[in-house]
Amino acid sequence: MKSAKLLRQLGRHCLGLFLGIVLCFGGFHFLSSQAGTLEEQSVITTAPIELAKAPLEVGTQSFVSAAVTRTGPAVVRIDTETVVTRQVDPMFDDPFFREFFGQQFRSSSPQQQRIAGQGSGFIIDESGIILTNAHVVNNANKVTVTLKDGRTFNGQVKGTDEVTDLAVVVINPNGAALPVAPLGDSNALQVGDWAIAVGNPVGLDNTVTLGIISTIGRSAAKAGIPDKRLDFIQTDAAINPGNSGGPLLNANGEVIGINTAIRADAMGIGFAIPINKAKSLEKTLAAGQKVAHPYIGVQMVNITPEIARENNQNPNSPMMVAEVEGILVVQVVPNSPADKARFRRGDVIVAVNGKPVKDGADLQNIVENSGINASLKVKLYRGDRLLDLTVTTAQMQGAS
Repeated sequence: MKSAKLLRQLGRHCLGLFLGIVLCFGGFHFLSSQAGTLEEQSVITTAPIELAKAPLEVGTQSFVSAAVTRTGPAVVRIDTETVVTRQVDPMFDDPFFREFFGQQFRSSSPQQQRIAGQGSGFIIDESGIILTNAHVVNNANKVTVTLKDGRTFNGQVKGTDEVTDLAVVVINPNGAALPVAPLGDSNALQVGDWAIAVGNPVGLDNTVTLGIISTIGRSAAKAGIPDKRLDFIQTDAAINPGNSGGPLLNANGEVIGINTAIRADAMGIGFAIPINKAKSLEKTLAAGQKVAHPYIGVQMVNITPEIARENNQNPNSPMMVAEVEGILVVQVVPNSPADKARFRRGDVIVAVNGKPVKDGADLQNIVENSGINASLKVKLYRGDRLLDLTVTTAQMQGAS
């Protein structure tokens, strides 16, 4: 009996030992499988970290250098020489003065002085047509064009337009090949697009600066340049004296604007003429023709009923104006179309050709697009009276 019981206990111990061995090795196998999985997961998890530490593979050129490589050779330096004649003070002819200082000041004939200037430009046609700013070459007696590769040519100013600050200069390549800048589409620009300015600022040839398009359609008046008549591209790409006339490029190296102005009272604000505006005037300027700039001859500001009411309640106000929304005439240019049409200071323009107007920029665009000798029907308030006047546009005085 005892032996039977002993055998049963021994059997249970052997079975337990056998099950323990099986579970041990089975568990070890299971854990080994899981270990393999964890190892693989560990590799996947740490792979991005390892890649982040590795240097990025980049091309040999950034988009900026690629853009400049494409267009930079067509950017030129423009050196000008202007002869200015100055009259000698009549005091030098005074006998007492000549006796005191001697005969070296005897001559009172006009004296000539040569003034040097410098700017930028870019070639837009292999025949030698160059776009630049009017203020770079205006009244220049001598123009010298220098290419990036060192070649130098005598330049001829074919046409200038001070109102848009555009000019065309022509060089004769004598059969030699010239680099040409590809022109883009300034109407396709968006705020935040890349902007690359190329030129010769402060005498430093072939300088490149990078920024973005800050604003498009910035009117000349709001840009603080009231003597110009166009909407600028505003950029924070550094534009300095000498950059004038050089190209503003997009990320593809296409010309989207012509660098023209900086604000002396601000940092990081520059302006460029949209290239589409230059395209529309290039042939006219290259032919030496005058660019049409219709005008009526009023200086104006926008007005609202609130502003008008505040003005009218001021006992020191020089005039009473209609309390409506429109364009207040603050000055009428003598002998201008508006003067001949009997516009008066204090008039408030509210419609042109039946179209309501509330902004001076809108009125300017209507006049600009009407052409020369066009009749415009203007509805305005003079005090509490509503009048209809007809004004005929004319070429802007002083427009080259």
